[in-house]
Amino acid sequence: MIRVGITGYGTIGKRVADAVALQPDMTVSGVAKASPDYAAVGALEAGYSLYAVDEAGAEAFRAVGLEVTGDLAALVEASDVVVDATPAGVGAENRRLYERYDTPALFQGGEDASVADVSFNARANYEEAVDAEYVRVVSCNTTGLSRVVAPLEETFGIEKVRATLVRRGGDPSQTTRGPINDIVPSPVSLPSHHGPDVRTVFPDLEIDTVGLTVPTTLMHVHAVNVTLEDVPDSSAAVRDRFADEDRLLLVPEYAGIDGTGQLKDLALDAGRSRGDVWENAIWEASISLSGRDCYFIQAIHQESDVVPENVDAIRAVTGHLGSSESQALTNETLGIGVSQFSGRSGQPLDRQPAD
Repeated sequence: MIRVGITGYGTIGKRVADAVALQPDMTVSGVAKASPDYAAVGALEAGYSLYAVDEAGAEAFRAVGLEVTGDLAALVEASDVVVDATPAGVGAENRRLYERYDTPALFQGGEDASVADVSFNARANYEEAVDAEYVRVVSCNTTGLSRVVAPLEETFGIEKVRATLVRRGGDPSQTTRGPINDIVPSPVSLPSHHGPDVRTVFPDLEIDTVGLTVPTTLMHVHAVNVTLEDVPDSSAAVRDRFADEDRLLLVPEYAGIDGTGQLKDLALDAGRSRGDVWENAIWEASISLSGRDCYFIQAIHQESDVVPENVDAIRAVTGHLGSSESQALTNETLGIGVSQFSGRSGQPLDRQPAD
């Protein structure tokens, strides 16, 4: 069993912990937090050993009656790999501790790419992370773009990608984030940082991105234009290629899903933990062709799409399974795939209802 320690138990950390707990080849060795709060109580109720970042933090936990197993160093020592889900910048500081204990670590997309040996997307470059000491799981937006770039590049070749990213202002729990009544260029200078981040996974890809931040907490939406090298026979050829990808969810027109709110509602109806949408949700009707230019619109659930990538990255750095085996196991244990993601009628979303 791979012993996985998780430091940072917020939006991503708690989801990664629960996903790891579902894996037959992994166990959660513990979770580390800086201070006591409702999430710390939830971690204990979930059966995870709770660690404090330092002794001062440990005293704060004990003061409110929360049992602490040890400090962050003890968690690192007790783990085969650490998933660092701390706020941006903290992971880079923590790396020195991981080096001291010779413990491989995963970092999240908020860290600079220089923090790790590899920027990781399971679909695109799993093999590059095999046996690496430090791996950065790229951000939610970069994960979403990488998942669609990979099959298009393999099948048709790509000349250039252009994407406009309409970004949520903050996660539901981030009460201090986001515009209240505004649409904010993010950044106003072009291109946005997302294109360069995608190139940490696809170094030779030509990609330009624009970012806008809007007052919602639900999801991001990408309007994507890909200039292909080879012209597909039809937009159906692109749709069928996307349909072959487990972590791409095609949303058919008949489903009546016209926005991210209904996507979240569908996830809750389908019994998804926390209403998570681990897949890219691509509106099927948006897939179109104009010569070599392919267009589509996709929604990215920023709270959850990197979770399966973290699970796969754990297996990569420990050399436990190959790419296809790991992704298949992660998909199965989390319930990823359109056959698991059904509407109220139980009709899978990638199938038209029978006449």
